[in-house]
Amino acid sequence: MTALFNIIVPVFLIVGFGYLVAWRGMFREGAVDGLMTYAQNFAAPTLLFVSMSRLDLGAEFRPGLLLPFYVGAFSSYFIGWAGARFLFHRPRMDCVAIGFVCLFSNSLLLGIPIMERAYGPDSLSGNWAIIAIHSPLLYTFGITVMEFTRAHGSGLSMGRVALRAMTGVLRTPLVIGILAGMAVNVLQQAGLAMPEGFWAAVDMIAGSALPAALFGLGGVLYRYRPEGDTGTIVMCCACSLLVHPGLAYGLGRITGLDDAGLRSAVMTAAMAPGVNAYLFANLYGVAKRVAATTVLVGTAVSVLSIWMWLAILP
Repeated sequence: MTALFNIIVPVFLIVGFGYLVAWRGMFREGAVDGLMTYAQNFAAPTLLFVSMSRLDLGAEFRPGLLLPFYVGAFSSYFIGWAGARFLFHRPRMDCVAIGFVCLFSNSLLLGIPIMERAYGPDSLSGNWAIIAIHSPLLYTFGITVMEFTRAHGSGLSMGRVALRAMTGVLRTPLVIGILAGMAVNVLQQAGLAMPEGFWAAVDMIAGSALPAALFGLGGVLYRYRPEGDTGTIVMCCACSLLVHPGLAYGLGRITGLDDAGLRSAVMTAAMAPGVNAYLFANLYGVAKRVAATTVLVGTAVSVLSIWMWLAILP
């Protein structure tokens, strides 16, 4: 019970407070949109920039940490895609969006604050290594699969579809923040340090990212009403909250991953689908109700599933 009340509840209280004030009309849709634009397009990319610029790239980018997480993520995607296609008989583009919901965990906005509260700020190196390739890899995969699915029979060349997918990924603010942070990291290794005043300003913006994003997330979740597609939503929640972290845990144990790496891999995998899963579905206008409701229901249910994984982990 200590983990539930001291680690998980404070994070979800911020989300719940955002939900409450949006519900009571004290924080209107325009304000929610403005806050989330700031958090997702500026503050969170700045936080990623800071983290990537200070990460020990050589020490943390190790297959033993990354493979359990990403094998679990892509397995979750294909289970979600196959379930949508063969069990629920959804159109092909719907299946890609539903698979993406199962694939894309809320690794930054929920994963980082919960991990930090559970194991301390020194435990986050593994999380940052996973997050460094999370958006670039998964967006590239999702957009590429969707573009090829959409282009099926249209006569578009593979090269043109791939270029469209890559262009879409490189325009993502989170990806820009990651790439810029890695570039500064390399420059610092070469002896080119940025002035203290620069880092002071950057740190202030980065410090606002998580509380602003969590509060705004509550306001966004208020818009999503649980309705219809119950079977598909249950499948997506099971893939996100049980299958993905379960595979990460099992593979980490089998490969002998150290305790710190196992915690990073499993806790990042155990997060509910993020708002980006809905934005992906909304971008293509498919499976929007499934994506939106899964984000809402999955975030609520994850209070208990995260507690379970914290109890299982060493």
